Amino acid sequence: MKRSGTADLPLHYGKVPPWLYERMSVLGLSIIEVILMDYGKDEVLRRLADPFWFQSFGAVMGMDWHSSGITTSVMGALKRSINPNSQSLGIYICGGKGKLSKNTPQELIQIADKTGLNGTELVKASKLSAKVDNTAIHDGYQLYLHNFILADNGSWSVVQQGMHESDGTARRYHWHSGNIKSFIEEPHTGINGVHRGKILNLTDSNASQNRKGILEISHTDSAEIMNDFSRLILPAHHDVRASDVDLKRLGALLYVTREQQPQNFEDLLMLEGVGPRTMQSLALVSEVIHGAPSRFSDPARFSFAHGGKDGHPFPVPTRVYDESIDILKKGIEKSKLGNSDKLKTLNKLHQIITTTEKDFTPDFDIQQVIEEERNNSWKFGGKTVFGDAKKPTKPNDIQLSLF
Repeated sequence: MKRSGTADLPLHYGKVPPWLYERMSVLGLSIIEVILMDYGKDEVLRRLADPFWFQSFGAVMGMDWHSSGITTSVMGALKRSINPNSQSLGIYICGGKGKLSKNTPQELIQIADKTGLNGTELVKASKLSAKVDNTAIHDGYQLYLHNFILADNGSWSVVQQGMHESDGTARRYHWHSGNIKSFIEEPHTGINGVHRGKILNLTDSNASQNRKGILEISHTDSAEIMNDFSRLILPAHHDVRASDVDLKRLGALLYVTREQQPQNFEDLLMLEGVGPRTMQSLALVSEVIHGAPSRFSDPARFSFAHGGKDGHPFPVPTRVYDESIDILKKGIEKSKLGNSDKLKTLNKLHQIITTTEKDFTPDFDIQQVIEEERNNSWKFGGKTVFGDAKKPTKPNDIQLSLF
């Protein structure tokens, strides 16, 4: 079994505005399509079962980078865009938030009838994963969201989330069929949420005797249970600070996309004519597609692709967002016709930035970068849940230098 991490998730309420939800659906589908073409179905499921990648994925789509709302919004957007294309993609998404979660068994049986998979076993997996996280782990969180992601080869992942009964925080749980040896002994790929001292976890390997002697169940120190987890701490503050990101990685990305030009890199000529701001977004989208697991330890960095709907680190630049989608979709269409040059170029952009990082020393003010983005937001169709970005009354031209 692989444990992939824990994270504190501040609970956010409110709906995603239609202008963002539509874009999230399209961008999310495009990213999943490229991963499918380059790495296959099992890799899609593995990524969704990785708490760190999942949070970065949501951030690159313009959601509030640190909030629990990423879970609901990302899974809702993916279900909306993937399921109409499930037959060609070979990926299905069941369940959802609240009452939608109760539809999971029926949805799985319908998919099993179409694909020839064992519907009974899939329903059992869905129910057991929910039962374990709601009942076998007494950590104060009550599940309110359950999504079962299924490939037509029988592999699956589960993403589900619970709300704490008293303090308004959330915990996200990830499962992956490739890691399951037993449903009742350490089945998770990761658990995201607040570390709360003592919990009852009957899935821990040390609890085998407790399961045999159920009448003698005792509380287990969560420090021991969580000992194998890498921990992602997502703060309550909305703003993005230097402490929230890997400045070397962000700095190298800004240097390549803002200071350099595509013509300086023969491999990037397919992106010639793309502005620096869109290059910045494409670089982060490409990292979500091609980046190694270790690169997602700072999800806040991915909010520098398309901002956040709450205005942090800056308003969502809808024109840049649309250009990113357009480039990605055209690359996918051409790749299906046998010309994958544009998608290969996006991968090369990621490789160039990764190489640049090796000798890069960050020497810039992240707040200056954010202020520049906010001042220019009106030029890029910036939007938040509070309205459209306005042109600054007093122009404050900022020329960012990373030298």
